[in-house]
Amino acid sequence: MRKYSYAIRYLPLFYEELEHDISYIASELNNPDAALILLDEVEAAILKRFEDGPDIFEEVPSRKDRAVPYYRIYVRNFIIYYVVLEEKGKKIMEVRRFRNAREDRS
Repeated sequence: MRKYSYAIRYLPLFYEELEHDISYIASELNNPDAALILLDEVEAAILKRFEDGPDIFEEVPSRKDRAVPYYRIYVRNFIIYYVVLEEKGKKIMEVRRFRNAREDRS
């Protein structure tokens, strides 16, 4: 049994980046069906990670000194970055970024 209760929080930057890529696929590539499928896959991947326990996975190696470690989820050629924070006895999976793996420099 989990010691903590968990919640999910999304940063506005995540939504901005996700919307940008979904819009690009739907409009510029003229493939709205693929955009909706990707959106469903992103949501499913985040919820699966949340259910599995977001902080049991490998941390992202970083040269930067970070207050909390980053984790990642791969969906096709995209990477979702998140951290796990502890606030008032609750762990929060904070989803922060949505990046194209080909362009990612995080």
